[in-house]
Amino acid sequence: MFTAIRIFTEGIRLALHELWANKMRSILSTLGITIGIFCVVSVLMVVDSVERSVKSSFEKLGDDIVYIMREPWDENPTENWWKYIRRPFPNYSEFKAIQERVDAAEASAIRIVIQGKDIKYKNNTLENVAMAAGSHQFGDIFKMDFKRGRYFSPLESQLGSNKVIVGHTVAKELFPNLDDPTGKEVKIMGRKLSIIGVLQEEGKSLLGDGMDEIVILPYNYMRKYIDINSKRVIPAICVKAKEGVPVEMLKEEIRGVLRAKRRLKPKEEDNFAMNQMSILLGFIDNIFGYINGAGWLIGIFSILVGGFGIANIMFVSVQERTGMIGIKKSLGAKNHYILFEFLVEAICLCLLGGLTGLLLVYGLAAMANAIADSMDFVVSSQNISIAFGLSIGIGVISGLIPAIKASLMNPVEAIRQNF
Repeated sequence: MFTAIRIFTEGIRLALHELWANKMRSILSTLGITIGIFCVVSVLMVVDSVERSVKSSFEKLGDDIVYIMREPWDENPTENWWKYIRRPFPNYSEFKAIQERVDAAEASAIRIVIQGKDIKYKNNTLENVAMAAGSHQFGDIFKMDFKRGRYFSPLESQLGSNKVIVGHTVAKELFPNLDDPTGKEVKIMGRKLSIIGVLQEEGKSLLGDGMDEIVILPYNYMRKYIDINSKRVIPAICVKAKEGVPVEMLKEEIRGVLRAKRRLKPKEEDNFAMNQMSILLGFIDNIFGYINGAGWLIGIFSILVGGFGIANIMFVSVQERTGMIGIKKSLGAKNHYILFEFLVEAICLCLLGGLTGLLLVYGLAAMANAIADSMDFVVSSQNISIAFGLSIGIGVISGLIPAIKASLMNPVEAIRQNF
């Protein structure tokens, strides 16, 4: 054990000595490893960070929620445009049927989204604000954290009261000098509404600002003043499964209710789509898989080039130290000691290149975090392990043949080359 440690430390010392004695040669040899590790780990870091941000945003919406819409999320709607355009939008009577008849549902709500409306307070106007109007259980399905105020009461939702909930960004821009705008009256579509709640800030993500830039109104209020069957609104029925109930069971119940409501014949296909967040997550996983593959492909080629450079410098190192190898073997050094010594030197050179590449990745992450505020770029422990694992692996592969050549040298012939 002591001998192995001594050989290991000697290998590190010789590697550092070779690096210092032949600075340019060593730097150029390890450059390929540096570039390869940088390519692989930087792509993995970006993909992991983006994937984590997107999935975190989706998890807030929940995968136990079924969205009933016209178009499915797992198809390209332009390919079957005529088929989907002929489908009816989900409507209020269908929502009520689901609410009354679907036993597997914990909560259900109908919601519409209208883009591009103005909201005004005195002389301050926000343009192109998105408005969401949902039935009462909309707040139960999508858990909302309030900074100030509250959600609609059941009576306010039922009567369609002129109340409104505003997102954090909307409140901040509409009331820049006011910490608590609850109770203030704003104008939307020319009508006065009273603010009863301000949502907590969700922050930016790749999917946007969540509910930060949205206002929420009772569904029955919107029914009074707009055509809810207009193509300008985006209707959907949202149904949350009871705890412990499989989503597929929930879908089957919904399908039965909707088919009966729409009077579809047994052989007719569904003229509605039931979507889940897992559908989008599947697409995201595939996309990130391709990006990961591209990063690995680029990185592996760079690492292979670097591996050839390391192998070359190790052959040169063996040639320069042939006499020393002969002396060591004549004094009793075993073949595996010589083999181990040169392998350690090759691994150290590769680790140096890998460490440099890893430091460059950390620099890239710091720059990205300074520029982007929608997510955090983090070099995970798994990515660090991959970097060091690749470095060690390429060091073993690159140094194995030169190390075997050195270990099999005849000590007499090796010493004779010095004279």
